[in-house]
Amino acid sequence: MIIKKVELETVCGPTSTFPENIHPEIAFAGRSNVGKSSLINALMNRKSLARTSSQPGKTQTINYYNINDEMYLVDLPGYGYAKASKTEQEKWGKMIEKYLTTSKQLRAIFLLIDIRHDPTANDRQMYDWVVYQGFEPIIVATKLDKIKRSQKDKQLKAIRTGLGAPSDIMMVPFSAQTKQGREEIWEIMDGYVIG
Repeated sequence: MIIKKVELETVCGPTSTFPENIHPEIAFAGRSNVGKSSLINALMNRKSLARTSSQPGKTQTINYYNINDEMYLVDLPGYGYAKASKTEQEKWGKMIEKYLTTSKQLRAIFLLIDIRHDPTANDRQMYDWVVYQGFEPIIVATKLDKIKRSQKDKQLKAIRTGLGAPSDIMMVPFSAQTKQGREEIWEIMDGYVIG
């Protein structure tokens, strides 16, 4: 997809009403600090469309990015942020749950996992939950540039095993630094939007 226009169109907090969009929505979920904002910026070829931060837990809202008036990229709040209070974490959890169960335009969910680490309990919970909602999450293994090339297959296998994901589930190793995996992610998204 050639990006002619991209804008942050809607921001929803815990009490907001979600927009009734007419274009397909593709959601991105992942733990705090997994590199979600960096991935979104890399996909959009923008430096700071999504705010990146060394402070995890920056995205506390659901952000809808309108791309070419053809689709929405939906950035969900990062989960598992240790410094957030229990109540806050529950609020984000409920908000993500409400979005996943009520969006009429949601076509696909990308679940981001840091390739350097085994999936956390929160990652497993999110994966199971997405599957339970009837979606087959696409796993994006982020921070690929932070490991040696020889470790890649071993780490991907550890993610698959840790999530209990079947062998046919799509996995894309990705680096925001080198943009490796960017084209593949776009191809998958285009398939949902055009298909």
